[in-house]
Amino acid sequence: MTHFNANVWEIAGGAILIVALVAIVLWLVLHKRATPEELERARRKFLAQYGRLVDGMLLDVCEVPAGDGRMLTMLLYTYRIGGVDYESSQDVTAMSGVFDVTRVCPGFPCSARYQPGNPQNSIVVAEEWTGLRMCPPVFPAYDSPEPHDLSHLRPGRG
Repeated sequence: MTHFNANVWEIAGGAILIVALVAIVLWLVLHKRATPEELERARRKFLAQYGRLVDGMLLDVCEVPAGDGRMLTMLLYTYRIGGVDYESSQDVTAMSGVFDVTRVCPGFPCSARYQPGNPQNSIVVAEEWTGLRMCPPVFPAYDSPEPHDLSHLRPGRG
């Protein structure tokens, strides 16, 4: 059995430490960081799969100017959990293909999904789920043709 002296163990430990530090630095430099859009998509997916449902009310659908000049579509909604009222908003600009914003009616009830340990973290729309109720369809006005002569149905009148 071969015994190494202290210098060999110190050199081996230093080499392992240097290799580990180089690996960590390379990982930090080359690792792809998630964009804010990817983080928001992951949050919506998590809440759609594991969030609890609660009844709420859609307060408004509005356009808000962003800092970079584009317009953001925001859903404002409120819900109550354990006697505490929460008022929140969700940016749905990136989800224009999921639902039609023009068919959403403020003042209608909605369902929200929230994180049980953090009820402020909530959504009303995700890629695979929506808690919105759409407005009833608006039918075109019916223009009645010339009224028929109904005098024969009521004798003595007409």
